[in-house]
Amino acid sequence: MLSKRENDLLTRVGPGTPMGELMRRYWHPIAASEELAQNPFRTKEVRILGEDLVLYRDRRGTLGLVDRACPHRRVNMAYGVVEEDGLRCQYHGWKFDETGRCTEQPFEDTVRPEGRFRDKCAIKAYPAQELAGLIFAYLGPQPAPLLPRWEPLVWENVVRDIAISELPCNWLQCQENSLDPVHVEWLHRYYGDYVRKIQDGANPTFGISESLATVQSHEKIGFDVFEHGIIKRRVLKGFTEEDEDWRVGHPVLFPNILLVGNQFSATLQFRVPADDTHTFHVSLYTFRAAPGTQVPEQDSVPCRMVPLFDEEGKWIVDILFNQDYMAWATQGAVTERHLEKLGESDKGIILFRRQLKQQIEVLRKGGDPMNVFRDPARNGCITLPLEQVKFHVTRRPEGYRPAEAGYSSAAREIEGVQATWDLAIAGD
Repeated sequence: MLSKRENDLLTRVGPGTPMGELMRRYWHPIAASEELAQNPFRTKEVRILGEDLVLYRDRRGTLGLVDRACPHRRVNMAYGVVEEDGLRCQYHGWKFDETGRCTEQPFEDTVRPEGRFRDKCAIKAYPAQELAGLIFAYLGPQPAPLLPRWEPLVWENVVRDIAISELPCNWLQCQENSLDPVHVEWLHRYYGDYVRKIQDGANPTFGISESLATVQSHEKIGFDVFEHGIIKRRVLKGFTEEDEDWRVGHPVLFPNILLVGNQFSATLQFRVPADDTHTFHVSLYTFRAAPGTQVPEQDSVPCRMVPLFDEEGKWIVDILFNQDYMAWATQGAVTERHLEKLGESDKGIILFRRQLKQQIEVLRKGGDPMNVFRDPARNGCITLPLEQVKFHVTRRPEGYRPAEAGYSSAAREIEGVQATWDLAIAGD
């Protein structure tokens, strides 16, 4: 368990907090490019690391990320007018460019042009960049590091799809789930089977022994620190340490990314702290074309919001990823870790917490923490240890489609991608 002080250290992300300052050394996705493309006003309100900002794309195509409040009378700039070279406040016409510089003050410029009052009225602004259909922001000190080019972000001849959730809980609850292999057999299999039986009108009177007959339970778990984070490993019932799953498992990329997949299809999950009690969760699905095929080029990467609650206001729990969301958020806005009773299955979580504290100390001493890249040669395409076989599934069930695993139909209807998925399941 953690003390209350240690829990605050790892969960508080506002300006000036140790974890907040660590998180400000990284680029974080704040929107899908399609969100701005589908918004005729070309703006989006963003809350990240406890700061309220406005993302916009001016008429030249330049991205801007600026303070939500105009410095004049504090009106919300998300309702401003996007012009050729900046964002104009709708209230009195003050205009700002992507650097936060005030470029026009129509009345002040008319009555007292020599005063150059606008030079004193710059607003907070942060750099934003696009990659793989996502818009990333950097809120830390300059010079900004390079936007990491994790290999699924730069794969070519692919189809991509983005799913976004806004979760009512602290980011750490989401990320710690990635260091917890054992929850798979219980939350997603035992509980998932329980939910399905209820929805099908069956009487779920089975016990653990009956359910475990259809569940591949964990017999051993392990974790290795590598240059980009932690690799989690598993031995499932009926297999040995010589099997593929033990050699290569999910990479957990420091500080807040999970990579699930293999060389055929991969999912990057970003757990972005909106503030201390909310997480902006982004899943980027990437499907590579089958060997020798070419997928249709995407004009844009589709984006969808994932609903969390049903019509009765209860958590949706019949979808795999939503089961995770429910488990994270029902721990409370910020888990009271001083009340935990951790066991053998939690050693990956303990290792990750230790890694967070180590990197906070690196930053405190003036160094760059893990996964801060400044060398373009190293950042061209950051290769990662990918899974080769997922839970030893060697054959796609008849009629199986990616959407049934929580993916959207963006990839399902494209023949080359479906063939890729078949190969990925087979582990070829």
